Amino acid sequence: MAKREQWTSKLGFILAAAGSAIGLGAIWKFPYMAGANGGGVFFLLFILFTVLIGTPILLAEFVIGRKAGADAVTSYKKLAPNSKWHWIGYLGTIVSFIILSFYSVVGGWILSYLARSLTGSLTGKTQEQYGALFDSIIANPWEVLIAQFVFIVLTILVVQGGIQKGIERASRYMMPSLFILFIILVVRSLTLDGAMEGVRFLLLPDWSYLTGETALLALGQAFFALSVGLSVMVTYASYLPKEDSMPRSAISVSALNIFISLLAGLVIFPSVYALGFEPDEGPGIAFVVLPAVFNEIAFGGIFLVVFLILLLFATLTSAFSILEIGVAALAKGNKKRRMPFTWMVGILVFIAGIPSALSFGVFNDFLIYGKNFFDFADYMTSNFGLPIGAFLISIFVSYRMKRDDVWSELKSGSSISTGLFNFWIFLLRYVVPIAILIVFLT
Repeated sequence: MAKREQWTSKLGFILAAAGSAIGLGAIWKFPYMAGANGGGVFFLLFILFTVLIGTPILLAEFVIGRKAGADAVTSYKKLAPNSKWHWIGYLGTIVSFIILSFYSVVGGWILSYLARSLTGSLTGKTQEQYGALFDSIIANPWEVLIAQFVFIVLTILVVQGGIQKGIERASRYMMPSLFILFIILVVRSLTLDGAMEGVRFLLLPDWSYLTGETALLALGQAFFALSVGLSVMVTYASYLPKEDSMPRSAISVSALNIFISLLAGLVIFPSVYALGFEPDEGPGIAFVVLPAVFNEIAFGGIFLVVFLILLLFATLTSAFSILEIGVAALAKGNKKRRMPFTWMVGILVFIAGIPSALSFGVFNDFLIYGKNFFDFADYMTSNFGLPIGAFLISIFVSYRMKRDDVWSELKSGSSISTGLFNFWIFLLRYVVPIAILIVFLT
């Protein structure tokens, strides 16, 4: 049997895992969710729920993956033989497939914008004109399909290289570049006149926004921002050496996710406030509002290119992990099978994503329960697939796995105390399932 690949270093694993978590959820979704729900209060609740809800599930996925040392489906079969628990792996693989089918559509939009920004055709427009441009791009069938295909091919080319030469190598370049680009944008945003108003909006809680609805939305954002529930991290952790500390890795990934969300807020809100825009513009803030904002500042065209490259890197690193879960389940660690299966799964994802890509044009009037293909796929995975997967993972680790096995795996490479271990188990058994049920039912 061929020896299974491993990450070459703990840093490589953390960067790849952080890249999986830090995607559109942190850079695109967090700012518009925070902007519509009070800023500081939302951010505070987001941090709280990331620590108490997201991180315990993340660590649970790490334990499953490294203990079994296999893909998501096989991991559950090895840890719970002669049972139905392996369906968690199948669920994660199917949900990942659906997510990447519409996620790649957004990746294509970013590529379309990046191409226009490099030619200078995105400058010199009003916010209304940027809105009209966005509507025209997503309604153009040939443009969205070609851009989506290019995004899928970029993802395939990296994933086919394997863990070390593909995903880890790409993450080692992309993640540091992402941080550098972010810092450049934050510095530029904070030096605008009136920027401090945006900083106050993000960091100083307005307690009038502290409602049950805000808490639930922040809980959902924390939950989905870490990409837990897909068993993606089960697959990533299966390549992790026994001497690496999983608790430290989980904390590092969660902390990086919070930090990137903070940076995204510090890029967007100071700029928006400084130039008289509204912080609650919604999902169009990245494609409509930010181009208008950058258009108003010196060298704005350059900063827009930087932002779009940053967004592309974040989207790609998430796409790598989502594609990997399906490829790993099929290749079973066989390097010769990796390349053909990567192309097969990638092309199938592209085909499955065609209805989502055409949802805002050709298929605009084709609705499922009042939603187009894109919105329906997003709704089903976010509100059903992910919560169910995460709920089952928390139950599996805290109730189905042997406590001694969990403890021995967790302390391998780390010096975690029995007190912290018991607290983590308590969170998985009671706090996490109840919180997920609340989000799921809401």
